[in-house]
Order: sequence, then structure tokens, then C-alpha cells
Amino acid sequence: MENILYLNNGNLAEIQKRIPCPDYDRNEIEIGIIHIGVGGFHRAHQALYTHNLLEKFNSSGKQWGICGIGIREADRKIHDVLTKQNGLYTLMVKHPDGEVKPQVIGSLVDFLLGADDPNPVIERMADPHTKIVSLTITEGGYNFNPATGEFNFENPDIQHELKHPERPKTVYGYLTAALRKRRDAGIPAFTVMSCDNIQHNGDVVRNMLLTFAKKQDSELAEWIEKEVSFPNSMVDRITPVTTQSDIDYLEKTYGLKDEWPVTCEPFLQWVIEDKFSNGRPGYEKVGAQFVPDVKPYEKMKLRLLNAGHSVLGLLGAIHGHKTINSCIEDEVFSKYLRKFMDTEATPTLDKVQGIDLDKYKDSLQERFANPNIKDSVSRICSETSAKLPKFLIETLDENLTNNGSIELTTLVIAAWCYYSDKGKDKNGQPIEIIDVMANELHEAAKRTMTDPLAFIKQESLFGDLAKNKRFATSYTEKVQEIYKNPDVKKIMESML
Repeated sequence: MENILYLNNGNLAEIQKRIPCPDYDRNEIEIGIIHIGVGGFHRAHQALYTHNLLEKFNSSGKQWGICGIGIREADRKIHDVLTKQNGLYTLMVKHPDGEVKPQVIGSLVDFLLGADDPNPVIERMADPHTKIVSLTITEGGYNFNPATGEFNFENPDIQHELKHPERPKTVYGYLTAALRKRRDAGIPAFTVMSCDNIQHNGDVVRNMLLTFAKKQDSELAEWIEKEVSFPNSMVDRITPVTTQSDIDYLEKTYGLKDEWPVTCEPFLQWVIEDKFSNGRPGYEKVGAQFVPDVKPYEKMKLRLLNAGHSVLGLLGAIHGHKTINSCIEDEVFSKYLRKFMDTEATPTLDKVQGIDLDKYKDSLQERFANPNIKDSVSRICSETSAKLPKFLIETLDENLTNNGSIELTTLVIAAWCYYSDKGKDKNGQPIEIIDVMANELHEAAKRTMTDPLAFIKQESLFGDLAKNKRFATSYTEKVQEIYKNPDVKKIMESML
């Protein structure tokens, strides 16, 4: 297509003739939300809810503009792209029938990079207009031991912050620095709202922040405990990594040059505990659900969707499947996933008001099968060490306590061992492993041939599971079977 338009404020009027663009005046938007961790998920989820609020209820939404924050050097690229594009980006909703619906999102109105200078970030967070600081920092960003739940004070960045509170490096250092300024200036506290896939995410960030603050400044910790709200929330939308083909599609189809669009599935859900320190957006007007207790919804989603993703991802990686939809198209994988959800995950769930679990599980399989999403197995398997303790191992622990089924989960953990050790699929093709614990996982896994339990003796991940006779026996059997012949599909088939 001729006449390529670069995505920025100056071109919105022309871009509007090609795809939907914000119909509100972005110059009138005030920043009320600071968001740390501007990745694809945030832009397909919370930023979209905020955009929809601005579109439909301009007067009540304009105080809730978002300022993105990057606190790591790794955030520089997204900062540079979004700064060049005035915070604008294209959200591409990919439907199972092949239809792609693009729209330009305008709720992100600024972006600051703390990696260069933390002071502008702290000042923005301390500004009286800031009412909420929200987070998508991934499971690994919360800095706790997954087995014990205890805060990791050994982290060098945490040690730095305890000695130099004015030069933060982690989310905890930034939050305490900003909250200290607000307290000292008599400004009401903001709400800290986690939007990460962690069960009881608000409780987790509250406990971690208070643990850190008590060590850094005990009086501040007392003020935070009294004044700051930490609502739990459950978020859901499959958001694959953006590919070059997505960028090319926009340019070829619409003549739009967007350097970092976002793709996602049609499904969208957000359940939020209605507990805020200093006001909140009316997200319920645009489809979010405010409830007194999020925990049953969180547990359902983590143990069915997120755990289901890991089941398909780890087994699929060894088999050689590259995408989640190709796993679901494989009848053995599809049946194995459903059996896992029915016999091992569902018995551990609480009653979820207004949810038909069978229909929910049907919808998960349909969403995973979306051929237009092509969510990569490598993305699903990334940072497994931060995910599995919450997604899968807690389910395993409950089933061991209640004498429930454990065989399907055990095979996944055995597959994780092989995956960590060999780094290749059953055909000898290399697997991309992205995990902060990759070296430790590999060192433990490679001892499996001399000690079958070596991998699960990592107590920071598995607790005392290696000492549980029932699990240890089942795990030993399955890990030896995979090492003897890594054709996991045959093993899965024998278990159906």
C-alpha cells in the first residue's frame, strides 16, 4: 500500500480513515495510573479497559490516563518505541475464523525509564494526581522464594536499596521511595494493584513490600500497612509475543507503520477486589467485575488456564510442537489436557459463583486451539521456575494430602526435568530455554541418571516433595521412562 503512515499523534486523523482510533482528546487526559511493566499483556488488558472507559465515558475516564514505567535496562526498547509513537500502539484481536480486528489504543499517555534516572519516576509516583500504581512484572519480579514464600533479601539489588533508598532498582525500592515522599508531604497513599498471574497477587505484593519496608524504614512500613490498599485481581487474556509478520501485516494491509503492535485473542476478563486507597476507575462500566473476594476466581484460572498452558508447553516442547494451538490439534495432547483439568485440577477448586466449570474448561480448549493466535510453546515455557510452584505444584500438594490423582502432573514435572537437562526435543532439535534459574535447573537435572530424585530435591521449588514416598515413586518411574525414550506422546497415550 502506498502512503505509509507512521503511528503518532500527528497522523491520527489520517489513520482514523483506515482503522479505529481514539475519539477522545488525548491532550485532556490526566495521569492517574502509573503502570510498571509495559508489556504486551498490559497493553491488551488494563490499558484497553482504560481506553474503553475513555471512549465511552470521557468525562469520568479522563483522570485515569496511564504513565508507563520501565525500571530495567531491558525496558529501553519499548520505552523508545512508545515515546516515538506518543504512547500509541495498535491492538490486533485475532479471531479463530481468521478475522483480525485492529484498533489504535490511546490510554498510555507517557512513559518514563527509571533505568536512566529514578528521580522522575519517583516524582511521578509521588504526584498527588497518581491514585494507582499497577504492576505486570511477571512472577519472577516479586522477589520471593517460591517454595517458602519468603522475601529474598539476598538479591543484590535489594541489598543496594537497603543502603541507598534514594536510588531504587526494584519495584519495592520505587514504591517505598514514592510512598515516603507522599507521607512526608501529607499526600494520601496510592493503591498498589498487581495484575500478574499470581494467586492472591495483592496479598503477595503487600506482604513483600511490608517485609522490605520494615527492614528499610520501620516507621514508613507502619504507615504503608495502615494507608495503602492492595486489591487482589484475576486477569485473563492470551497475548502472544508480537512477531515481525504482525508488524508487516499492519503495514501491507493498512499502510500503518507501528513498530510494536500487540496481538491477542478475543476473550477478555478482569475480576478485581473492590478495595482501593484513593479512588478508582469505573472499570465495571466496560466489562470488569468488582467482587468482595477474588480468590476462587484466581484459583480457577491459575489451576486450569495457566497450569493447562504449562502442561501443554512442557510436554509439547519435548514432542516438538511449536505452538499451543498445534498441541491442541493433536488429539492425544487435547485429551491429556482435559483429563488433567477434570481429574487433578478441578477437585482442588473452590465453588466459583456464576461459573459453570465444564463450560469454562470447554472454552479454554477452544481458546488454546485458536489457529490465528499461534501462541509459542517457548513463551509458555519461559520462566517455568516462577510459574510451576503456583500453577501446578500447589495442586499436586493438595492431591497428595487428599489422596487424589497425581500421575498426570507428575509426568509434566518429569518432562520439565528432561527439558532442563537436555535442552532439545525428542528429535534432537534444540529448545529455547528462557528461565532465570536455567543453570541451576540444568545442574540438578543432569544428575538424574545417578540420582533419579536430584531435580525435585531443589527445595526452593519443590519443598519436601522428594521426601513424599508416593510422589517420589511415581516421579522416579516417569522420569526414567522419559530418559529411556523421550517420546512423551506415547507415554501420555498410555495414561489416557
